[in-house]
This record gives sequence, C-alpha cells and structure tokens, in this order.
Amino acid sequence: MTTLSFSPWQLFENANPVVQFVMIMLLLACLISWTIFIAKYIEIFRLNHNLLIDKFRLQNAKELMPDIDLSKKGIGRTMLMAITDEYQCSNVLTHDSEGLKERIVLLLERIESNEGHYLNKGTGFLATIGAISPFIGLFGTVWGIMTSFTGIVSTQTTSLTAVAPGIAEALLATAVGLVTAIPAVIFYNMILRSNANCRSKIADLSTIFMRLVSRDISKLQIKDTNTQIIPFQPKMMGEKIS
Repeated sequence: MTTLSFSPWQLFENANPVVQFVMIMLLLACLISWTIFIAKYIEIFRLNHNLLIDKFRLQNAKELMPDIDLSKKGIGRTMLMAITDEYQCSNVLTHDSEGLKERIVLLLERIESNEGHYLNKGTGFLATIGAISPFIGLFGTVWGIMTSFTGIVSTQTTSLTAVAPGIAEALLATAVGLVTAIPAVIFYNMILRSNANCRSKIADLSTIFMRLVSRDISKLQIKDTNTQIIPFQPKMMGEKIS
C-alpha cells in the first residue's frame, strides 16, 4: 500500500497551478500584513514616546516659548512652529486677541487632522487583507475540489487513495486564507486602538498649547496700560529672557 504524504509542502507541490497561485498570493498578503504591523508598531511607539516627553515639558512651562525643548521630529515641534509663524504674521494686528486664538485653534486642528490621517496610513491594506483572504482561499478550495472531481471522472475510480490528496490540496488553500486573514484582523484592531490613544494624547498636547497661548496673551493685555495688545515677539529656544 502506498503511503500518502500530507505535509503542507508536498500538498503545495502537488496542487493544481491555480490553487498554487492562490496560495502564493495569500502568503504574500500575509507577509505584507506583518510588514505593515511591524512598521506601524515602531511608528506608534516613537510617536507615543515623543508625545509623553513633549507633554511633560509643556506642563512644566509657564510661558509658551522660553526654555521649551521639544522633540525635534515630534508633532509638538510642528505645533510650536505653526504657532510661532501665526504670531509673527499677526504682529501688525491690534485689539484682536480672540482672532489670534481662533486662528491658532484652526492651525492646531488642521495639524491634528493631518496626523490622524498619517496614523491611519496602511491600515486600509490590513482591513482589505483581513476581509478578502478567506474568500480567496475558498476560491482556491472550490477550484481544487472541482479539479479532483474531474480527475475522478477521468480515472473512473472513487477510492479514498485517489480522492484524498486532491481534496487535501484544495483545503490547504482555505487554511492559508485563514492564516492570512486572522493576523490581519488582529493587527488592524490593535493599530486602531493605538491610533485612538495617540490622537487623544495629541489633543491633550494641543490643549496645553492653547492654555499657554491664552496665558501669554492675557499677560500682555494686562501689561498694556492703553488696553492695546502689544505685538507678541515669540522667543525662540535658547534665547535668554531679559
């Protein structure tokens, strides 16, 4: 009696070319999902690290500009530069503290939105892979079983020895589809939760910036005896306070 080998590699080698193509596509999709997950994990880890550092340093600041050492590539530095540019553009305006605050709020909201879109980059591939991989695997299974039935008709034998290898090869495509889809769905949900956590921290950072902006503008209004807003000259980092 001939011993049948049902190892995954042997099943793949003996499978129909269409089924082989389906399994190769699924394995490539699995590799892509793992690559996206690792890249996003590193990206989110770095972002969380920078957000925690920037939040700690801003919470201890009494004014917006002096002695604030923010992460060089963090979103906190992006917000700081945007606020600084808006201050410089608004130097010619007077009696417009509310307008200045509104413009800064709009800038920070735009930065938050852009960062949210950037965080979600790549997650669409994970969602697609998780959704369609089982169906692609099922297609390979159906095609393989059809081929097996065709072989049964041509050989005119229904013995288990003749039928089992073809069905096993076909079912392997479904197994590969599940192995591809399950991690992709898990990775997608993990990244979504991490992105929501990051967006919450970015919103906290934006709130701290607005608190410092409001405090600085209020101080300038109190110091102005003529109730006229003194043009705000932001101090850049490393600049001594006179």
